[in-house]
Amino acid sequence: MTRAPYVGLHVSSGERRATAADIVASVQREIASGALPAGSRLPPVRALEKQLGLSKNTAQAAYDELVARGLVEAREREGVFVLAAQRVDALAVTTPAPLPRLVPPPLSRPDFMPRGTTNLSTVFIDPELLPTERIAECARSVVRERIPAQYDAQGYRPLREAIAKRLRARGLDVEADEVVVTTGSQQSLDIVARALATPRIALESPVYAYAKLLFESLGHELVGLHLDPFAGIDLGRWDRALATKPSLAYLISSFHNPTGYSYTSAELRGVLDLCRAHGVAILEDDWGSDMLSDGEYRPMLRMLGGKSVLYVNSFTKKLLPSLRVGFVAASPELVPTLVAMKRLSTLGNAWLTEAVVAEFLDRGYYDTHLQALQKALDARYTSCLAQLEDLMPDGVRWTRPGGGPTLWLELPRSIDVPALEQHLARRGVVVSNASAAFVGEAPHLNGFRISYAWLSEAEMRSSLTILADALRTLAR
Repeated sequence: MTRAPYVGLHVSSGERRATAADIVASVQREIASGALPAGSRLPPVRALEKQLGLSKNTAQAAYDELVARGLVEAREREGVFVLAAQRVDALAVTTPAPLPRLVPPPLSRPDFMPRGTTNLSTVFIDPELLPTERIAECARSVVRERIPAQYDAQGYRPLREAIAKRLRARGLDVEADEVVVTTGSQQSLDIVARALATPRIALESPVYAYAKLLFESLGHELVGLHLDPFAGIDLGRWDRALATKPSLAYLISSFHNPTGYSYTSAELRGVLDLCRAHGVAILEDDWGSDMLSDGEYRPMLRMLGGKSVLYVNSFTKKLLPSLRVGFVAASPELVPTLVAMKRLSTLGNAWLTEAVVAEFLDRGYYDTHLQALQKALDARYTSCLAQLEDLMPDGVRWTRPGGGPTLWLELPRSIDVPALEQHLARRGVVVSNASAAFVGEAPHLNGFRISYAWLSEAEMRSSLTILADALRTLAR
């Protein structure tokens, strides 16, 4: 049987130690005032003994006196209760407290699709391609270690050292003390945005929707940087946007989410020049560059712009999404503020997940995994392009990112994308609504993301066949 919770009791005794008489007087006074309604369970003798620093006999004598006065009753194995003709649950809710007023969810999507549906637009990678067994080996090894009692708010030191070593191998000048480990890249974006003295951020349009929504939720003014993945970056247009003096430009320079576009070398230099000219700092989200095949990689803004470029990356999608490990590399003078902002939201992250990723890197598993992953994604990418060529009706076009997990499918303006979404959903295929990804302008693209990393070749053909049939139906 579960005991009723006992009430908190204030015993007034002045500056001296409480006596049995003090307890009796305090309980009698609170019953008379209505503070102790009928049915209230009084503190156990041992609780009074500990609270008031008195002997068990003194507390018991007080309760015996209250029973004798007919104010309370002692129920065997239940406790001491304020007397009533009928037992009343004193803690039952009679008038519910008001719920807090919350803003509506800016973008509400299920984490998992219903059984029997196919997600054609996710950014995740097929779990069959992820190294779950080797991660499990590393986890078993880590839990045999002595778990530290304290956390490091900046992140587990061996993991920061491993991250810095990897980045230096890619030509980035980064030390372990310049790395802040975060819960995925999303927390990196959060702590940077919270730390900005001027809440005004420029970002590509379209852009990673959860970054845009995060910045908006923090009250930042957004400046859109028009991005057409079929035409590239119009540096003149970006010049005019950056002339409005945002404090930061959030840029996804490799395998852009959601379009799959990667900046050319000339665009990288041009964007750096514009940001220098207008005094705009850069936050580079490099989530996908190490998914380029054969272990090759393109230059990134951090490589060309040096330590002044904030650099964000993550192991989340390439390793195992449930681990949620990302990081931001920053100039040394910025690190204390970023760590302080991280403390405000989470204090620190779980040592265990950070230690597992550090072990995975230390064993050399990550590079081996990336080689296998790149090979598998190359095969799926090539197959996806061939299937698009084979199945898509006239007027449909798509980007050719050459790597990463997704590409952008652009539809004729005559196709109503929300209507297409509903049509596909009835046939068990889910595509993403990209409307939340555009900043300060009517969407100049009319399409959605295609994820060749998530679906097998057979699943992709089945989904694209359904899509092609739906497009022809809506076109008629």
